[in-house]
Amino acid sequence: MTAVNSLLCLLDFKREELERFIRNAFLMKDLYKVNAVPKKLSGKSVALIFEKPSTRTRVSMEVAINALGGHPIVLNKSDIQMSRGEPVEDTARVLGRMVSAIGARVLNHSTLEKLRDYSGVPVINLLSDLSHPLQALTDYMTIYEKLGRYETVAFVGDGSDNVLVSLMAFASVMGLRIKVASPKDFRPRPDIWKRIEEKAEETDAVIEFYEDPYEAVRGSRVVYTDVWVSMGQESMAEEKRKKLKEFRVTKDLMRYASSDAIFMHCLPAVRGEEVDAEVIDGPQSAVWDQAENRLYTALSVLSLLVK
Repeated sequence: MTAVNSLLCLLDFKREELERFIRNAFLMKDLYKVNAVPKKLSGKSVALIFEKPSTRTRVSMEVAINALGGHPIVLNKSDIQMSRGEPVEDTARVLGRMVSAIGARVLNHSTLEKLRDYSGVPVINLLSDLSHPLQALTDYMTIYEKLGRYETVAFVGDGSDNVLVSLMAFASVMGLRIKVASPKDFRPRPDIWKRIEEKAEETDAVIEFYEDPYEAVRGSRVVYTDVWVSMGQESMAEEKRKKLKEFRVTKDLMRYASSDAIFMHCLPAVRGEEVDAEVIDGPQSAVWDQAENRLYTALSVLSLLVK
């Protein structure tokens, strides 16, 4: 495994390491189904910091840690002194002396970097304003499970979305293709986009932007979207809804995809906004398998990173 021994961004890993995460996730799924997950975290505690609300991430991480024989310590923002101004560095130093790993869902990606640099234990990104690596691992696991191989993803919506950034990171390391339908003023942060472009050049990955969602979706076997207004973006909600109104995944849009296409969404979803109910609740939806697979990628990452 990579020397960083933390999961902050998928760009930090090599292709064979990402493949190992996915293979191990499938193995963990089989073992979990027969109650045979190895107790690799026996006698270990993992701190889980949540600066933002969580459903799938919190539940999957808690269940995974318990299944691996470990003890999860859930710390909401109001539970710890960071909420009263204690430096992240101090919190990291203390936790690093008491727990074997830290998972954190944070407002600012820099918080994860400080936790990693000052704790001395593996740190796992449970979502930041920059990226959501566990989600992207789950998504490509689900694509492989459903379609038998990694496929081109057509993403419709906000081109600066943190989940999309992690999908791009995975694709750029693995040499895959992503087609993004988004208004031209919605693009990833320049710093992360530079890294994605550089990696894509090395692997011949293709990341294309379209302003016409029908053109982006045409012939694709995977159609993906995310909420238009993420946590912390409430002040720009109306502006984003206005600019993204033509980028909704509808039943009509899905007709332009491959006949065997699957629809994906990382959840929570706003039906009638970024996706119509008849799509997310329809026969092409892989959303619920996708949500379940969050558990198995959590098991995979924890079992490989936490020693």
